[in-house]
Amino acid sequence: MQKLLKFVVAGVIVLAILAFMTTYSVRFTEKAVVTTFGKASAESIRENPGMGFRWPYPIQNVIKYDTRKQVVEALPQTVATRDESQLIVSAFVTWRVTDPLKFYQLYGRGSRPIDHVREASDTLRGSLSSALSAVSQYRLDELLSVEPGASKLGELEAKIKERLLSREAAGGSGKALAEGGIEVVTVAIANIQMPEAITQSVFDSMKARRTRIAAASVETGKAEAQAIRSSAESDAAIIMDFVKQRADTIRSQGDQEAAQYYAMMREDSELAVFLRSLDIMRAGLGKTTTVVMPMSAPGMSVFNPNLALDKNLQGVPTLFPQQTGVDSGKGPAGTKGGN
Repeated sequence: MQKLLKFVVAGVIVLAILAFMTTYSVRFTEKAVVTTFGKASAESIRENPGMGFRWPYPIQNVIKYDTRKQVVEALPQTVATRDESQLIVSAFVTWRVTDPLKFYQLYGRGSRPIDHVREASDTLRGSLSSALSAVSQYRLDELLSVEPGASKLGELEAKIKERLLSREAAGGSGKALAEGGIEVVTVAIANIQMPEAITQSVFDSMKARRTRIAAASVETGKAEAQAIRSSAESDAAIIMDFVKQRADTIRSQGDQEAAQYYAMMREDSELAVFLRSLDIMRAGLGKTTTVVMPMSAPGMSVFNPNLALDKNLQGVPTLFPQQTGVDSGKGPAGTKGGN
């Protein structure tokens, strides 16, 4: 019984070892290359996740590559801009394996996948460092502009990626990438620094430029304000001239209309005085007003009963008959006002 148990346990162990040596699994984030005596072909690619079978090593070996994005950062290096300013630039690139067969054929020196990825990363790092020479096509103020949307860093990143993928530039890295089954996803500037020796001069230059722009803005504002002020003064002068002309016209029309009344009054001046006096009394006295004034006051002569006897006012009605008993022009006269 014990001997049978030993055989069973040994059999299970052997089966487990055989299963480990003849099976493999691929995750959904991986692609695999099944090599036969170190050789691989198009039929050797396993892209779908799941379990597979293989011949034991060293007949067949399974190399699995992670297809997720990976990051490679180039070492900071000093580059000159088009206006001969020195910058310390560092950049990074994100990439992934898209064709595991090509990747294995180009970088598959060694048995471990991590060695293949490390070699590809070194190749990308060197190519990226060479592609940073595109900085020389731009001035410093184009890369580090303070105006919103004026910086050309995005354009620079696109040029670096273009050089990285070019088959002619950057040491033919584009050909290496295409033949190596690598897809470059993004290229970005990680950091831009200036050497300490030129930092202050650059700051002074930027400050002077900002000062010139501010001064130009102030002068433009003053010119616009003067133009607005001149336009307003011109409009005001035109309006005042129109108002004066209109007032002169109205005054002239009033004088013409009043002239006929003045002419009528000049024909009988005493009647005109009498009517004017009535207007004064009508305007100055209310229905319940009591006024005590001398007969000599302006307009009070209409209350003098002697006016009815004046030969020059024959036919002019008097306000009070003689029997009212008011003394002729002597002393104050009390009147009960009314219109």
